[in-house]
Amino acid sequence: MSNFAMTYWRVSVLSLAAAATLALTACAGMSSRETSTIVGATAGAVVGGAVTGTTTGAAIGAAAGGVVGNEVSKKRNR
Repeated sequence: MSNFAMTYWRVSVLSLAAAATLALTACAGMSSRETSTIVGATAGAVVGGAVTGTTTGAAIGAAAGGVVGNEVSKKRNR
């Protein structure tokens, strides 16, 4: 791998770890439903951005992930 590719992956992994840490820290006072929605939106944004390489893909992934996280939480709490 070239130096650029290695640097890109390092920055990507560190950014993902930082985003996950911030998302989980922010969830400390939330209900389980809110937490599931936020975690789903975060995961969706990461996957959408990685797959498409665009901010539009990340936004669509975040919306879809938030809906999925919310629905999973509803079914879990029944």
